[in-house]
Order: sequence, then structure tokens, then C-alpha cells
Amino acid sequence: MHGSKKPIKSYLIVTLLCLFISGIFAQINEYDQPWQDTNIAIIIDFYSGNEVNWSELKKDQQLTAIIHKASQGLKFDGKYIERRDSALKYGYLWGSYHLGVAGDPIEQADHYLNIVGTNSHELLALDLESEDSTKHMNLRNAVLFINRIYEKTNRYPMVYCNRNMLDLINRQYGRESIFSLCPLWYARFRKDIPEFEMKVWDSYTLWQFSSEINCKKSGQCLYNIPGTRYDMDVNVYHGSKAELRTRWPF
Repeated sequence: MHGSKKPIKSYLIVTLLCLFISGIFAQINEYDQPWQDTNIAIIIDFYSGNEVNWSELKKDQQLTAIIHKASQGLKFDGKYIERRDSALKYGYLWGSYHLGVAGDPIEQADHYLNIVGTNSHELLALDLESEDSTKHMNLRNAVLFINRIYEKTNRYPMVYCNRNMLDLINRQYGRESIFSLCPLWYARFRKDIPEFEMKVWDSYTLWQFSSEINCKKSGQCLYNIPGTRYDMDVNVYHGSKAELRTRWPF
């Protein structure tokens, strides 16, 4: 009995150490090229100016969902309906986003929903581009927009933002805010996220890691989708393809 305690104790220490190290690596992989795992879901988002070859698109086995720009301010994207019908025909999950601009946020929310409807299977998202409130929707108006979407659909839209906007939201709002009820769609154009401040959100739901910003030349991009230009906006989901299909549209 006496001689058996030391090996058991050593085994427990080694086991706990392995679990700790595994946790560290899991956290690192979460923010370091997670798309290299072929089980992880890829999502593309585009607008009328992007070209697409649907039969070529199907060659990518990780591509699971498509998000398309539906509106900007009080304008609409002319390719939205056509692309929606094609995406659903080819078996993709479908979503849309509204690019928020300066102006009445309630009017913008109603305009967006007039285009996309209240389809419970379609992902909804608000694109917050910058802190320049003379051009883009500010955070106060974003709250009004989000509330209006919830009032009309009983769902909270995703919030798309870059690092500057994420920092601004974290400075002005907390875990109790309406932003925390909206899944985060994070724009960070690089192969990793070296730091992520867990305040309003614990992590991203979608991470837009590739676009024309960091993809200047074919063959040098972090990820390419067949049937699209090399500089297509590409996103990774924080989970597997199966998990995305279960959780969509968040």
C-alpha cells in the first residue's frame, strides 16, 4: 500500500499537466488558422460586385454557408434575391447583412427586413464599419437598430465589426448590454488573433480572416474558394460544419 501511493500521485500530476497543456493548445488553435481543420466550417460573404461560379463553388467541402449583402442605408443589393435562390438550390445555409450608415436606424432596420423578410432560417447581421458617424452607423443607433430587429423578428442579429469597433464596444458597453446577445462576426484579416479581450463577448462566432485587405495576389491568400476571385471575403465558424448546421441562424 505504501509503495503504490507515489506512482498514483505522479500519474495524477502528469494527467493534470497534460490536460492543462491540451487546454492551452485548444485555445491557441481557436485563434490560429482553425480553418486548416477540414471539419471546421467556412462561410463566404459577398455582394453584387463579386463574381461566383456555383458549380465550381461546390468543390470546396468546407464551404457550408453564404452570407450576402442585402442593404446599405436605404439602398438594396440587386443580386441578393438571385444569389439567395441559387445558394439554397445548391444546399448552402443562407444569411444576409445590412451595412449601417448615418441616418435613422429604425428606418434602416425596416428597410432591411422589407428586403429579407422574417424568414427564421436566414441569418441576420448588422455591419458596423467604422467609428466615423458622419458615414456609418454609430453605436447608439446600432442599439436602436438591434432592438428594432428583435421587435420585428424575435431574434438578435449578428454584429460585424473590426478590431477598432470591437474595442469601442468594449469600452462603452459591458456583458449586460444588448450587444452581448448578438453573436460576434469579427473582422481580423490575418492568420491568427494574438489577443482577444473577453468583455462583451467570450469569443467570435464568425471570424472574417481573408479579404482584399490581406489578399493582394492569387496564391498568396490564407484561403481560396473555387469559383470566386482570390480576394473573396472568407470567414471561419467557431466550430464544425455539423455544429454550424445545428446552430444556424444563431
